[in-house]
Amino acid sequence: MSNYFRRLPDLEYVSRLKDSKISDYLVVKNLFKKGILRDDIYQNIATFDKYKIIGDERPDNVAKKIYDNSELDWLVLVSNNIININSEWPMKQVDFDEHLLSKYNTYENLYAGIHHYESKEVVDNGVVLLPEGLWVDEKYEFQFTNSLGQIERRRPGLAITNYNYELNLEDSKRNINVLKPKYVNLVIDDLKDIMEYRKGSTQYVSETLKRADNIRLYS
Repeated sequence: MSNYFRRLPDLEYVSRLKDSKISDYLVVKNLFKKGILRDDIYQNIATFDKYKIIGDERPDNVAKKIYDNSELDWLVLVSNNIININSEWPMKQVDFDEHLLSKYNTYENLYAGIHHYESKEVVDNGVVLLPEGLWVDEKYEFQFTNSLGQIERRRPGLAITNYNYELNLEDSKRNINVLKPKYVNLVIDDLKDIMEYRKGSTQYVSETLKRADNIRLYS
């Protein structure tokens, strides 16, 4: 990620330090600047490969494996529009276990407690009448007329425990897209262009630096 932050432009921000003067500024990174993939790349599935996160892999581990450069971890995140890595990336196993026990308090609640019920697939003469995985009530009953003209009733509710629900939710985060290596230089060039400041603003100092308005509020 250090590679990404080095590319962030600077911002001269009004100093709030004690005894600072009104003309004093601090130079900070402009975190409001954000690298994104342009639409013709992001919307084109042919520019990506599917990838499944293994075990406790971090974004830098994936970047190292795909691009042979761990500092391209930001590209892995941007390719999947991941903003908050703490909630949008799979947790380490030890953190996941601690999270579950904290949330459900006891192993009985975790492994025996029912979170919800899901439908089982109902097929008649090769036609799917009810897909699997729909959330249903415990006493839900599916009624249909089969291909022989007979009325059938099914109670396809499948109990999903709290553990299985949380595990499925966590596993869904493991399926990500990775930009194909041949497009990396193109994206890096775009990033450089995005991060540069443009002339025409009173705040403009250079392509990599601008100065915030020096406005102070006094009580």
